[in-house]
Amino acid sequence: MNPPTFDYFKYHGLGNDYLVIPPAVFGPELSPELVRALCDRHRGPGSDGVLLGPLPPEALGVSGGRGPALRIFNPDGSEGEKSGNGLRIFARYLWEHGLAPERNFSIHTKGGTVQARVLNAQGSRIAMSMGPVRFHSTVIPVTGAPREVLGETLHIAGRDWLLNAATVGNPHCVVQVEEPTEALAREIGPLLERHPWFPNRTNVQFLKVLDSHAIRIEIWERGAGYTQASGTSSCASAAVACRLGLCRSPVTVHMPGGMLEIRLDQEFQAEMEGEVRAVAAGRLAGEFLELLNLRRRNEIP
Repeated sequence: MNPPTFDYFKYHGLGNDYLVIPPAVFGPELSPELVRALCDRHRGPGSDGVLLGPLPPEALGVSGGRGPALRIFNPDGSEGEKSGNGLRIFARYLWEHGLAPERNFSIHTKGGTVQARVLNAQGSRIAMSMGPVRFHSTVIPVTGAPREVLGETLHIAGRDWLLNAATVGNPHCVVQVEEPTEALAREIGPLLERHPWFPNRTNVQFLKVLDSHAIRIEIWERGAGYTQASGTSSCASAAVACRLGLCRSPVTVHMPGGMLEIRLDQEFQAEMEGEVRAVAAGRLAGEFLELLNLRRRNEIP
C-alpha cells in the first residue's frame, strides 16, 4: 500500500471540528502529547478532537464485527467513548475515500457500535443511529444509590441546579435553565464536569425547551471545554426532554453552531441527522514532528 499523501483530513459538524488521522500515518496509537499538539489552534492544525481510524474491530475488542473501528481523542489528550459529530465526520471521510462498503454501514467505538446512513452523494448529510439513551446511575455512571437520575437538585456556586443525567455511551449532565448562555456554560460547566457525582467526569448541557419539538442547549464538553455543537449532547438533551414529558420526537436541537434533528423511539433509541463539511487535508511539517520526536511509519527505517 502506498503511504498516504496527507497526514490528516479536517472536517466540521456545525462548527465542531475534528482531524481524521489514518492509522497508516503514525500507527494505531496516538500519544496524549501528540493529540494535544494536533488540537492546539495556535501551534498545530487545531481542532476539537482527533479521530483515529479506520481500525479493525479487534482493536476495540470486537470479535467478528463488520465495519471499521474508531478511536476518539479529546483535545486534552484523553480518550472518549463516543462523539456524534465525530462519528458523522468519520462516516463522511469513509464515504469520500471509498472505504464505506455501501450507504449504510457500522462503526465500532468504545461507547458501542453505531449505524451510519449516507443521505446524499457528497456525504455532506449523515444520519447516525446512536443506540439507546439510558438514565440509570449505574450505567452513566453517577455515584449514590442506584436510580434514574432525573429532576435532582445539586448546590453549586451558591445556587441550586436542576439536573438530569444520561448516557449515550458517554456520560451527560443535562441542566434545566431559564436561559442557556455561553457565559453560563463556561462558568458552571467545568464545575459539573469534575463534580464527585460523576466518577468518569461528564459532558454538560444547559437546556431550554422551546416547544414540544424543539430545544436549545449550550454545551460544556468533557475534555474539550465550551463547544458550539455536539451530537451526543443533542441526543442526551432531547432524550431527557422527552423522558420528562416536555417534548415529543422528533426534536430539533438548536445550538450556537447550528441544528441537529434527533429521533427517538419508545425505548429511547436515538437517531441523529445533520450536516458535515470538509475543511482541509494537510501534511505536518518536519519541525512539528521533530518537536514530538515523531516519524511517519513509512519513514521509519
